Amino acid sequence: MIELAAAFAVAGAASNAMGTAFQRKAASTSEHGGLKLLAELVRRPAWVLGMAGVIGAAVFQSLALVNGPLALVQPLFILELPFALLIVGPLLHRHLPRYGWWGVGAVVAGLAVLLAAAAPHGAGDQAPLTRWVPALVLCVGAVVVVTLLSRHERPAAGRAALLASGSAIANALTAALLKSATGAFADDGFLAFITAWQTYGFALAGTAAVLLLENALQAGPLAAAQPALTIGDAVVSLALGIFLFHERIRTGWWLVPEALGALFIVGGVLVLSRAVQNLIERPPPGSDD
Repeated sequence: MIELAAAFAVAGAASNAMGTAFQRKAASTSEHGGLKLLAELVRRPAWVLGMAGVIGAAVFQSLALVNGPLALVQPLFILELPFALLIVGPLLHRHLPRYGWWGVGAVVAGLAVLLAAAAPHGAGDQAPLTRWVPALVLCVGAVVVVTLLSRHERPAAGRAALLASGSAIANALTAALLKSATGAFADDGFLAFITAWQTYGFALAGTAAVLLLENALQAGPLAAAQPALTIGDAVVSLALGIFLFHERIRTGWWLVPEALGALFIVGGVLVLSRAVQNLIERPPPGSDD
C-alpha cells in the first residue's frame, strides 16, 4: 500500500508541475489581481491546460492519500519542482541550465534520504472534532494573516512569497480534508462522501489555495513563490498528519539523516526555483532582446 501511495504521489507531482507551468505562462501576462485575475484566466487556453493538470494531480493525490499517510504523500509533491523544470524548458523552447540538474539531484537525493530515515507510518484517515477545530483555526488564521500582510507595500518577491505561503497552508489543509473525505468514501461509499463536512471543506480550501497561487504567480518572481509553496506545503502537511491522524516518523538518531535530507531539499528547491525563473524570463530563441 505504501508503494502504491508513493507511485500515485509521484504521478500527482508530475501532473501538478504541468499545471503550474501552464498557469504561470497564463498569469504572467495579466495586470489584474484577485477575482478579476481568475475571471481573465479562465478564457486563456494555457490556463485551462494548467487546470487540467491540477485536476489530474488532485485525482492522483486522492488515490495516494487513500493508500498512505499524509506525511509520506505530501512531501513527495516536492518532486513537482524538478518535473516543472523538465516541462518549462520544452514548453518555452529553451535549454535547461546545467546547474538546474544539480538542483534536481539534490531534491531527489534529499527526499530519498529524508523519507527513508523518517519512514512515515500510521495511515489513519479520520480525526475527532477536538483535533479538527484547532487545526482549522490555526490554518485559516495563518492564511488570513499572510494574505493581509501581502497587501502592505512590499517588494514583489516578498508579496509572492507571502501569498505562496498562504497557498501552501491551504494546500496542506486541503490534503488533510481530502484524506478524511476519501477515507469516508473508501469505507462507507458515496453517500458517506457527500455527507461528510470534510468534502465541502476541501473544496473551499482547494479553491482558496488556487486563488492564492494565481495571485502569487502574478505578484512576483517564481524564484520567490516556489520555495515557500513547495517547502511550506510539505512542512504543514507533516504537522497535520502527526496532529490529526497520529501519523508517526522515526526520531532519535534518525533525526540526523532527516535533517541532512531536508537541507539537501531546501538547497535543491532554491536552485530549481531560480532555474525555472531564468527559463521563464530568458528571451525566446531568435529574439533581439
